[in-house]
Amino acid sequence: MSNRQIKAIFRKVRDANLNYHLIENGDRVAVGLSGGKDSFTLLYFLDLLQKHTPLLFEIVPIYIDLGWENEIDSLQDFCKSLGKELIVEKTNIARIVFDIRREHNPCSLCSNLRRGAMNRVAKRHECNKVALGHHLDDVVHTLFLSILYESRFHVFKPSTYLSRMDITMIRPLIYVEERDIRLFVEFMGLKVVKNRCPADKLTKRHEVAKILDQMEAMHPGARRHILASLENVGPNCFWHPTPKNKPAKPD
Repeated sequence: MSNRQIKAIFRKVRDANLNYHLIENGDRVAVGLSGGKDSFTLLYFLDLLQKHTPLLFEIVPIYIDLGWENEIDSLQDFCKSLGKELIVEKTNIARIVFDIRREHNPCSLCSNLRRGAMNRVAKRHECNKVALGHHLDDVVHTLFLSILYESRFHVFKPSTYLSRMDITMIRPLIYVEERDIRLFVEFMGLKVVKNRCPADKLTKRHEVAKILDQMEAMHPGARRHILASLENVGPNCFWHPTPKNKPAKPD
């Protein structure tokens, strides 16, 4: 990966932010960090957004410890290198999901518990927004999961206001493809935190990802075209247009 490619990722993050008003002046943004490649990338480019745009906002990195006893030294060191201190919140989510509930399909419950913990910690630290590391591939995978397994047309949005928590979830990486994230992490020499979840790579999402890999091989750019089609559907699907700001298509 070259500096030109890094700049290209930054432009996609910047464009997503401009198109969907994800971060605005005065925001205090909790950044959800798992220690995976997506969250490393998210924090890095939000830091660039903070340093190289006129936006005035604060970044609060937060790690939700699920109880796997992961080594997170690399994540803490990375935060320090950016001049930020990592907040670590210990939980027993792993024990609840796998030992107490013994979920056959654990991802949904785990996701809900993690999201709830993240929102609570964010509010405790006076954040009004929570940034998550979902990227372009995640958007498309979620769409296909909903079609294939739920018989509905559903996809998460770039920005979602949670009225019960009075907090907004944002996804600044929605224009960034997973392959670019992988290349970026390798280029930077970042050491990701090992995923100890027993369900890792054994989920329906992983199966759908493989199907879309085949589609991408046959039709290069398929994921980007699917995302663009979502943007073209209209306000009830993926985005809420404003008169002065029509979303640009991801390049």
